[in-house]
Amino acid sequence: MSQHVENIKPSYPLFRDDEYKASLKNKQDNYEERPAMETIDKTFAWTTTEEYQELNFQREALTVNPAKACQPLGAVLCALGFEKTMPYVHGSQGCVAYFRTYFNRHFKEPVSCVSDSMTEDAAVFGGQKNMFAGLENAKALYKPEVIAVSTTCMAEVIGDDLNAFIGNAKKGGHIEQDFPTPFAHTPSFVGSHTTGWDNMFEGILRYFTLNHMEDKEVGSNGKINLVPGFETYLGNFRVLRRMMDQMGVEYSLLSDPSEVLDTPADGSYRMYAGGTTQDEVKDAPNAIDTLCLQPWQLTKTQKYVKTVWNQPGTKIATPMGLAGTDEFLMKIGELTGKAIPDSLATERGRLVDMMTDSHAWLHGKKFALYGDADYLMGMTRFLLELGAEPTHVLCSHANKRWKKAMEKMASESPYGQNTTVHTSKDLWHFRSLMFTDKPDFMIGNSYGKFIQRDTAHKGKEFEVPLIRIGFPIFDRHHLHRMTTWGYEGAMYVLTTLVNAVLERLDEETRGMGTTDYNYDLIR
Repeated sequence: MSQHVENIKPSYPLFRDDEYKASLKNKQDNYEERPAMETIDKTFAWTTTEEYQELNFQREALTVNPAKACQPLGAVLCALGFEKTMPYVHGSQGCVAYFRTYFNRHFKEPVSCVSDSMTEDAAVFGGQKNMFAGLENAKALYKPEVIAVSTTCMAEVIGDDLNAFIGNAKKGGHIEQDFPTPFAHTPSFVGSHTTGWDNMFEGILRYFTLNHMEDKEVGSNGKINLVPGFETYLGNFRVLRRMMDQMGVEYSLLSDPSEVLDTPADGSYRMYAGGTTQDEVKDAPNAIDTLCLQPWQLTKTQKYVKTVWNQPGTKIATPMGLAGTDEFLMKIGELTGKAIPDSLATERGRLVDMMTDSHAWLHGKKFALYGDADYLMGMTRFLLELGAEPTHVLCSHANKRWKKAMEKMASESPYGQNTTVHTSKDLWHFRSLMFTDKPDFMIGNSYGKFIQRDTAHKGKEFEVPLIRIGFPIFDRHHLHRMTTWGYEGAMYVLTTLVNAVLERLDEETRGMGTTDYNYDLIR
């Protein structure tokens, strides 16, 4: 079964050729030992019922496809946002391969990250020797100016002490005493990728500022610190910079991976590109204030800013949608004394105009969504502004306080009266909800495509289309370059939502002489 050089096919439609269909059937008949299709169909039908949903929501000891990743993955992304910094994971090689490929598939970029490849002997005797060789080799081979160290499950289970190991590596001459090596313990079996980002970020702040606060004075540099948190829409970093520049605000964007994860194809490979400098981090305690733009996911950072830097640590919501962006810009103006320029007011007016144009199509449409806590807070708020109705909002790793805040926000809108918020639940729970309380659309990352396929398998009328907004997006290209923050981001999200509604309407009204009464050209 070989292909011809003049007619090379991808897996689809290649596997629909007769010889491949015969091969697959032979495999099914002789090796898979699967139940009869009647049994499979019966079981599938049962999993779409309210009876099954009740049982599904009772499970405690099993998680099926959580809508989150593990802590070290977040730590790696955080480290990538700093200038000439190499993320270093103290753990097994397989874990780091997972982190790198996860980001590779989302950003379509090479992602630098090293591991000290702990194996069975390290699991028994500890990984200090791995750390010695790993730090020495990473510095010699890749010539970073900072190595940011995090951990995986193996290192945490056996109790490896990063502070001691790094200190011993410096005493032993494996790296210089003054070489920057911030670290964070990021056990994969608790928390999530957002927890890991927060832990790593706090570790970097601690390394560069904790013992250097004598000459620091809040407000002395006249800047505002912006902390994005675990953020994978590279356009969001750019829109923040643009808005601050338009307002004439001096600022530091702390952790910015937008260049290293979006390098040009010009013949030169860049292992390091852009990022927050060491000087910016060291100067950050002198800022007027530090705004954590994903406050539900940056608890350690907020505590550090308040207790060590003695800054107000003003609480602010993620700048998503109309009201969220308004509040962000007004808070920046309040802290700095800078006026919001006409250019941003004009941009706001364009967003309002777009919302007016599209409200008739989005009004009353039902959306179910899943993802990270702050993203869901901002997205749900924007849906309510648009007159859409969030039905189910699921965050695998949010706490009870977040759930109460979400429920309060929904209850204050006429469009949120039927919103149900779910925490500590996974995408198999979400799948049940798509059958028993069908929305018009779901919003989430690429993993939702399997739920869409399942709903469509039951029948076209049961299908719940997926709108891809979130992380990771593996099966579409270039969406990570878009923005979801600011007025610009709201325009992108609005455009994505309303065109999904219109595309679905087209799909449902293509029948010639039957359903094409609504297949009109002007909308």
